[in-house]
Amino acid sequence: MTETITKHEKNLSALIHASTFSKFFIPFGNFIIPLVLWTANKKEYSFVDYNGKQAINFQISLLLYSILLGIISVPFIIGMLPNIMDFNLFGLSDLSNYNNLNLHFDLDNFLFSKWMIPLGITGLAQAALFIINVVYTIMATLKTNEGETFSYPITIKFIK
Repeated sequence: MTETITKHEKNLSALIHASTFSKFFIPFGNFIIPLVLWTANKKEYSFVDYNGKQAINFQISLLLYSILLGIISVPFIIGMLPNIMDFNLFGLSDLSNYNNLNLHFDLDNFLFSKWMIPLGITGLAQAALFIINVVYTIMATLKTNEGETFSYPITIKFIK
């Protein structure tokens, strides 16, 4: 990448990074659109090839981390199911008497609390991944638009 980078290459590379935000409008748009842009231009421009690999590797890595966090939280959700199905906990044991429906929460016997801490931690980790995605994608878009190379953190190199 010692050669001069044209404005077209800079714009195309920035567009590849910015197109990962299409996931908010198109399902899997963060993979499809950058992949199409990258594969169409990777042979012509080495700068576009480098940035396309970076963007796609970062999105695949974030998907993998999100799936792992989801897998980690599944045992805690399954552990909460018996407590959720205990309708007496919410005062719903006598649903046939609609006039006397009592939605009283007994906080002394509220059994969700021991499961909420790990779920809260995995939820915060998911929120952190979202923030990392937004911040570093914006940084990559700006850097590549200036003609600088950008490497995402916490990225597994799936495409080399």
